[in-house]
Amino acid sequence: MEEIKVREARFDEPAVQRLIAEAMAELSRRYGGTGDDTPVAATDFAPPGGAFFVAYTDSPLAAEAAPGVTSRSAADSAAGVASRSAAGSRGGEVLLGCAGWRAHGEDAELKRMFTTPAARGRGVARRVLTAIEDSARERGCKRVILETGDKQPEAIALYIKCGYERIEDFGYYAGEEGVRSFARVL
Repeated sequence: MEEIKVREARFDEPAVQRLIAEAMAELSRRYGGTGDDTPVAATDFAPPGGAFFVAYTDSPLAAEAAPGVTSRSAADSAAGVASRSAAGSRGGEVLLGCAGWRAHGEDAELKRMFTTPAARGRGVARRVLTAIEDSARERGCKRVILETGDKQPEAIALYIKCGYERIEDFGYYAGEEGVRSFARVL
């Protein structure tokens, strides 16, 4: 059985950006357009006003069992060979999911929560969410807030199961049809 680990990462790491591109493509399939037009900058997730995390495994079986999880360099893609060392910013990592938080007043706003399709159902999102909450708490935030949409029922179910409650919509999509905003006191 593979071990799933979580570490803090830079939002602008190339492997993280490949994972974010995969997340945006999925949101685009669900909602149309670019998927999410909320302005996000790498500096949003820089300490002390934020943090970004990735879930990963070092398991060679994960790369074979989850072909969509392993990233490829341009040369490897042309050759059709998966490059596990390119999958993460650290040799041998296969990225499974990610999320970050950024300061939103006194709250920590959860952003870019994503689990690769091949890694779903294995507790990846819950582990990343726990890392987000711990990090935000350590930096003095009293609650985590988030925006999601009605076309992500699995995300909504996770948040409710983890103790998040509906709040008044906020942020970039406040007032838009289908927006669902949640918060959890830390």
